[in-house]
Amino acid sequence: MIGMVLAAGAGRRLRPYTDTLPKALVPVDGETTILDIALRNLAEVDLTDVAIVVGYAAEAVEERQAALEDTYGVNLTLVHNDKAEEWNNAYSLWLARDHFKAGALLVNGDTVHPVSVERTLLSQRGPGVLLAVDTVKKLADEEMKVILDETGQLTRITKLMDPAEAHGEYIGATLIEPEAAGPLAEALEATWRRDPNLYYEDGYQELAERGGEVKTAAIGDVDWVEVDNHDDLRRAREIACHC
Repeated sequence: MIGMVLAAGAGRRLRPYTDTLPKALVPVDGETTILDIALRNLAEVDLTDVAIVVGYAAEAVEERQAALEDTYGVNLTLVHNDKAEEWNNAYSLWLARDHFKAGALLVNGDTVHPVSVERTLLSQRGPGVLLAVDTVKKLADEEMKVILDETGQLTRITKLMDPAEAHGEYIGATLIEPEAAGPLAEALEATWRRDPNLYYEDGYQELAERGGEVKTAAIGDVDWVEVDNHDDLRRAREIACHC
């Protein structure tokens, strides 16, 4: 099993930081970036082979690759997405299919959370895809919400649902087991070919509808944030001091 980070996004709402940097390299604690925290967490759970999907301002990650490897004791492989500024992240994750085929713990490159999230996922491994979900936070319209059936299987994942119907919010961390890797790659391909503007979470929906196991692990009462704008960045800086 490897670690994986999706870090191809531009993060235009975080300008001027992202005028020259991908969102994953925005600093949140001194010189520590979102990507630093992601790599530190993966290394702490002994996932030291890490694939990073890069796209917008990829050269900024390339320039820091050696330093990141030295700092966190990881081996990094960069997967280049030349459509990162045109298409959504279902395509980004599909591009990494040869890397997650042996299993991967995937984290979004715009999310700050403690390593307890990775430990929770690894402690509840199964044969399929396992999503880290916040069941504590009060939900609103913008969150990536999930609904489960009575067995815990995912039936719906989307931002477009009544928050009152949701089981919780997917926080951007997923455990992909080797048995699920091939079917997930096929579901992701079907998703981006249907509409390249779809999210990789739409690929999870496709996988579930095809009969693949997609379940969730509750992260508990954990401080975390998806960094989309400057308000989120201020919150990330509060959280990063305690990660």
